[in-house]
Amino acid sequence: MAKPDNDSLFEAPPMGEQERMVEAILFATADPVTVQELIGRMPHGCDPAEAIVYLRKRYEGRGVHLIKIGDAWAFRTAADLGFLMQKETVETRKLSRAAIETLAIVAYHQPVTRAEIEEIRGVSVSRGTVDQLIEMEWVRIGRRRMTPGRPVTFVVTQEFLDHFGLENARDLPGLKELRAAGLLENRPPPGLSQLGQTSDGEDEDEDDDNQVEMFEDD
Repeated sequence: MAKPDNDSLFEAPPMGEQERMVEAILFATADPVTVQELIGRMPHGCDPAEAIVYLRKRYEGRGVHLIKIGDAWAFRTAADLGFLMQKETVETRKLSRAAIETLAIVAYHQPVTRAEIEEIRGVSVSRGTVDQLIEMEWVRIGRRRMTPGRPVTFVVTQEFLDHFGLENARDLPGLKELRAAGLLENRPPPGLSQLGQTSDGEDEDEDDDNQVEMFEDD
């Protein structure tokens, strides 16, 4: 007598049902969810990566989009409808000028050491400034440099990318987005003349006519 096919005991649900599962998980979770986390929560044999492909197409042109943030996925309001959520998303979170400068330098030059931040700013960086950005979960400690003393580096976090609706650090916002988020005053701090360059030294796209001027010293 032939043995029953064990694979049938773990037959995956139809792809349409897998889409519904992924949709439910992402809607119920405030933070972005990785494919590996979806695999751990869905029935054996499911392919959430494939379900995401279909689900992403299904939400094209809708009020919410399925977007990739780092290596995770989340539903977010369509960019052109963000004004509708302005009241709900405004946060009264003020950063000091030192914190703004430090955050901007980390974002555009990561991974960057404390000494490199101080070199760009032209002044020392207090421990409290870095601690504040780490507590906000917008900056985290990266890998140590393979140089004498093996200094730690700092990089922006997935929470930082999520706040600005970015997939990765290569899509960092310009000044308009930073000002809209309340991270820059109308007149940004001095000492950031190098901020108009990426970590590899190439100039950023000049999508903001005032970007270079705004980061020049007085």
